[in-house]
Amino acid sequence: MRLVIATCSVDYVGRLTAHLPTATRLLLVKADGSVSVHADDRAYKPLNWMTPPCTLKEEPGTWTVTNKAGEQLIITIGEVFHDVRHELGPDPGLQKDGVEAELQRLLALHVETFGAGWALVRREYPTAIGPVDLLCRDASGTTVAVEIKRRGEIDGVEQLTRYLELLNRDPLLAPVKGVFAAQEIKPQARVLARDRGIDCVTVDYAVLKGTDDPTQRLF
Repeated sequence: MRLVIATCSVDYVGRLTAHLPTATRLLLVKADGSVSVHADDRAYKPLNWMTPPCTLKEEPGTWTVTNKAGEQLIITIGEVFHDVRHELGPDPGLQKDGVEAELQRLLALHVETFGAGWALVRREYPTAIGPVDLLCRDASGTTVAVEIKRRGEIDGVEQLTRYLELLNRDPLLAPVKGVFAAQEIKPQARVLARDRGIDCVTVDYAVLKGTDDPTQRLF
C-alpha cells in the first residue's frame, strides 16, 4: 500500500465529469491496483476512486488513473506532506460474529428460502475487495450476490454496492443483481437499497436455525 497526504485537485472524466477543487487530501494506492481519494470527514467512503483493473501513470505534479473502460481520474498534486509505502501482506478477512456467520451458513444450505429455483454458486465468493457472502443464481439463471448481516444498515448496502459494481464487470457473471439479507434492516438502509435496485430480505434466525425443511419461507 502507498499512502500520500498532499494538496491536490481531482478531475474525473468518463460517463460524466466531476471536479474536486484543491484541498489537502489522503491518496491511497492499494496492492490490488485501486486508487482512492479521501477527506478527513467522510468516514471510510472516498471522495472519488478507481477500482481495478486500472493503471496509474505518474508524471511530475500529475497522477493519471485509467480503467479498462477509458475512464480517468486526473489528480493534480501540489505540496506533498507525507509519502510512504508499506506491504501489509495477506489479510485473514473479516471475522463475523457467531449469529452472522451462522446466518450465512444456514442460508447457504437453504438458498431456496430466497425463492423457488434458487441455487448456490459459491459461499464466500472472492473478489478484489473482499468475499461476497453468497453468490447464487435465481430461477431465471440470473446471478445474484447476497450480503448477509445481523443488523442491516447503510454501510452494508454500500458494501454490497461495491461488490455489484465489480461483479458486473465480469462478462461471465453479468448482469448481477443484489440481495441484502438481515434479521433487522434499518429504514434508511431500505431506502438506499431500493434506490440502487437491491432487494431487501428480512430473515428470522430462530426459525431458520430450528427447521430442516428447505421449503420453509422466511420472509
